[in-house]
Amino acid sequence: MANPTLTNKTVVVTGGASGIGLALVKFFAQFSTSIAILDISLSASSTLLPLLQTSFPNTKFGFKKCDISDWEEQRRVFEEVYREFGSVDYVCANAGVTEVGKLLDDVVDGEDGLRKPNLKTLDVNLVGTIYTIKLATHYMRKNTTTQKGSIICTASNAGLYPFPIAPMYAISKHAIVGAVRSLAKPLESDRIRINGICPNCIADDNLFAHMTVTPMATLISAVQEFTMNETLSGVIAEVSGEKFTIRSPPEFVDDISKKNLDAFWALGYA
Repeated sequence: MANPTLTNKTVVVTGGASGIGLALVKFFAQFSTSIAILDISLSASSTLLPLLQTSFPNTKFGFKKCDISDWEEQRRVFEEVYREFGSVDYVCANAGVTEVGKLLDDVVDGEDGLRKPNLKTLDVNLVGTIYTIKLATHYMRKNTTTQKGSIICTASNAGLYPFPIAPMYAISKHAIVGAVRSLAKPLESDRIRINGICPNCIADDNLFAHMTVTPMATLISAVQEFTMNETLSGVIAEVSGEKFTIRSPPEFVDDISKKNLDAFWALGYA
């Protein structure tokens, strides 16, 4: 399958060795692209790459071990990808973790019985994704095409609703939704687009066997829309059931809020 939008482009997928990330890799692999798979699990490369190469013989694959929460490591990996593939055109900022630790639990640790909260979930889901966006922007700016690049962030429907079972996870995903909506305008001048997907429970390896799951195909349809429709940026797609739904930001409560935000922008983006 050929598509001029994606032909001869380089795609980077973080967390690309399994789950949603692997589904994204397979989607982009249909278009004879070059794909760099970034994942913390190095063991996956020995079995995954041969299978992908057999299934998609016209696509060039590369695998890089990468902990996205480590700035120096992710920076080095992006440098390697750019050097080996020649460009960075599409980036799926997908890698993430579930809730790590319990924020509100009191665990005896020292005289006062307080332990520093475990921020691993934020380190990966939020900080690591910000690193990915920063690096994607840096390398996309080097492109000479009219549209310099596209970033697609994986958030969650837990970033749209209260999610009390995993509050730190929800905090990180709410932040990703805010990042997508807030970065679209600053990136506009660079002709770089950024969008986000907020999936419900996705059918994958029986992880959600006792819940109503959303087909992976629904998620891919949202990614396809973000990829092919070059007018979209700052858009959030909630992925649930058999369709995805564009979720607009909340309406301004009054004219004051809108005017003030417009005034801040007029002062100049720093």
